[in-house]
Amino acid sequence: MARPADGLSASYLGQGFGALSVLLLSIALVLISTLTVVERWFDGIDRAAIWHRQVAMVGVVLLVPHIVLASGGSSSVGGTLGIIGAVGLGVLALWAFLPRWRSVLPERLVRSVLERREVRGGVQEVGKLLGGYSRWRSVHRTTGLFVVSGFVHGLLDESVFADAPALRWSYLVVGAVGVAFYVYRELFSRYVLAHHDYEVEAVRPIDDSVVEITLRPLGGGIRFVPGQFAIVFIEAKDGWHRHPFTLSSAPSEGRVRITVKALGDYTSHLDELVQEGMPAVIGPPHGLFDRRRGTDRQVWIAGGIGVTPFLSWLRSLDGELDQRVDFFYSTDHVSPFADEIREIADHYASLRVHLVDSSVSGFLTTVDILASIEEPPARLSVFMCGPERMLELFQDELKDAGVPARHIYREHFDWR
Repeated sequence: MARPADGLSASYLGQGFGALSVLLLSIALVLISTLTVVERWFDGIDRAAIWHRQVAMVGVVLLVPHIVLASGGSSSVGGTLGIIGAVGLGVLALWAFLPRWRSVLPERLVRSVLERREVRGGVQEVGKLLGGYSRWRSVHRTTGLFVVSGFVHGLLDESVFADAPALRWSYLVVGAVGVAFYVYRELFSRYVLAHHDYEVEAVRPIDDSVVEITLRPLGGGIRFVPGQFAIVFIEAKDGWHRHPFTLSSAPSEGRVRITVKALGDYTSHLDELVQEGMPAVIGPPHGLFDRRRGTDRQVWIAGGIGVTPFLSWLRSLDGELDQRVDFFYSTDHVSPFADEIREIADHYASLRVHLVDSSVSGFLTTVDILASIEEPPARLSVFMCGPERMLELFQDELKDAGVPARHIYREHFDWR
């Protein structure tokens, strides 16, 4: 409605795509700010992070029609900033894509790539060059600088602003908000958000792939709600590491326990890198995975290491459980937590535990779950944590069975 009088020219559409790109990338900077209000709006920082990734990807893609169609800007400074912003964002997007290329490309194409030895060797070399998550995260923090470059480029080179003040001011507001949130996250958030000093008290292998680390507070400890996670910084043999972990202990324990499965660069060697006495820092708690949000009739579903928030829930029970709960815990072997879970459940008549060893009885299914519960699906609240594909299947099938979508809660720990 605020477009210039000369109509929808190709150049105007190109500049519009550029403005939309700045809008989406500014939204992405807001979403990843870790502010409590953003987490509350998006029902958890994990969901905000997923939205961050999606809108940022679309924002980068919109740069293509912007570059192809836009014309009219002749500022040398603006042009240079536009190139810097586009190239920088493109490189960061490619860097984010490469570690996940197997999950993005069709399976047939993936097999074809892996069958060619020279290509497979090239992929491995690229992986070594890019490094692990820590290096990617450090470079990814420059995203805001490239967004700022694109934003200023738009101010200098958008030819429509002279005839459409409403567009100029809306663009200014959008860009300024994105820049402000980026500056807050990079420069000021560390002084606003509380961090707590700890030291490693014990490192205990649970089984071949799971390790439990106990952290002792050095002063005031973190206050959290059972089921939440936090960013944990630990100084290991090879330096400091940063990783989000679910807090699997009860808040009343005084110590913090994190239960870790070997899944990535750092966690695969955690028991070798971390020893008793090493310093640690825990950031503020995040997440809204809270059983108190559910109805009186609940189903808990855990798969593998997805049991960690439920361990915190179970360990936090103080003699009363107001809800009737069926807890389904599926693993591909006998769970090392089975005895502890059974012992806790023995004290609560309203808590029934179903331990599923998929190597013996097969995979847990929605049919199995609903057949074990004498309750209409419409009255259930379902809390889930586990592998993404497993949860997506359960979510779709539970909704089809009549469980209201608003009563299905899941923790998206894969974003970490």
